[in-house]
Amino acid sequence: MTHVSGWRVVVPVKGGDEAKTRLALPRRQRQDLALAMALDCLAACRDTPGVGLVVCVSDDPEVLAAVRAVGVGTVSPGRPGLAVAVAAGLASVERGPTAVLLGDLPALRTADLADALAQAGQLPGPALVADAAGSGSVLLADAAGNVPHHFGPDSARRHVAAGAVALSAPLPSLRRDVDTVDDLRSALTLGVGPRTRAALAHDLPDISIPAHDTKAVPAHDLPADCAGHRC
Repeated sequence: MTHVSGWRVVVPVKGGDEAKTRLALPRRQRQDLALAMALDCLAACRDTPGVGLVVCVSDDPEVLAAVRAVGVGTVSPGRPGLAVAVAAGLASVERGPTAVLLGDLPALRTADLADALAQAGQLPGPALVADAAGSGSVLLADAAGNVPHHFGPDSARRHVAAGAVALSAPLPSLRRDVDTVDDLRSALTLGVGPRTRAALAHDLPDISIPAHDTKAVPAHDLPADCAGHRC
C-alpha cells in the first residue's frame, strides 16, 4: 500500500458483455458507452479536491487498460460480483478516509463529489449518497475508513439500516447514475463528460446531444487532461 493523504476512493467498474445490460443499445455500443461513462467518472473523481487516491476495480482487460491510460490505479478482484469487487478495492488501500463510488456517473462534477466528501468527513460514521431514484447508493464514505458496504438492489435502505447517514444535499451530478436510456437522457440535461459525449456521437438509437447544448461540463470542471483541446 502506498501512503496518501486525502480520501481514498474505490470505484468498481464492470466491463465486457455484462456492462450496463439494462441500457437498450446494441452490445458493442453499450460496452463502449459504459466504458466512456466510467472514464469520465474516474477522471472527475481523480481531479476532485480532497481526493488523494482513486482505485478502479475490474477484471475486464479493456477497462483496466483504458483506466491506467488516464492515470488511475487498478485492482483485479479475480472473482465476479460487486461485493467482491468493493471488498478487493477496500483491501488495497491503507486505512484512512475511504469512499466507494459507483462508476456510472457520466455527468459527475468535482464540486458535487468534493461537497459530499466534506460532509462525510464531519460525521462520526459512514455517509451515504443515494441515487436519483432514492433506492440505490452511489457513494458510501467514512472518514475513519469503516465502509460497511451493501451495494445492490435496495442498497440505500440497507446502508441506512447498517448505520449510514443519508446526505440530503442536492448533489445532482453525483446522484445521476445511468442504468437505462431514460437515465442517460437525464444525465445529458446535466451535461456529460467528454468521453461520453464522444461515444454518443455515433448515432445511437433515439439518443442525441442537443446541437446547442449549454449544459455540457464547463471547461473549469473538466479533468486536467480534457480542459484544453485534447479531448
